[in-house]
Amino acid sequence: QVQLVESGGGLVQAGGSLRVSCAASGRSFSTYVMGWFRQAPGKEREFVAAISWSGGSTYYTESVKGRFTISRDNAKNTVYLQMNSLKPEDTAVYYCAASGLPFTTAQAMAVVLYDYWGQGTQVTVSS
Repeated sequence: QVQLVESGGGLVQAGGSLRVSCAASGRSFSTYVMGWFRQAPGKEREFVAAISWSGGSTYYTESVKGRFTISRDNAKNTVYLQMNSLKPEDTAVYYCAASGLPFTTAQAMAVVLYDYWGQGTQVTVSS
């Protein structure tokens, strides 16, 4: 069992930066693929970024490439999402999630393949 708690969301102006964090408790954090997803009002939850258990592999949705960076610190049981050059369309609730499957891009993007989810943190980007 893994418990995930996100933090660091807030209100930021377009062009600004924000870092959200996800602290994990429970067993074997370092063996899980970690992902970030987001959900805007009236829309489905969508994949944002994922990172392999070692941190050596990452994958991003096209719309955030070059602006967002996912990272993890296994010693601190924490995964981060650094968001730069934020746009109003990035406004959403951001969720972290953990998957016990091997890291592949197809599996990393699939909402249904993640075993554990946090409660989410709101990110609002004003224009």
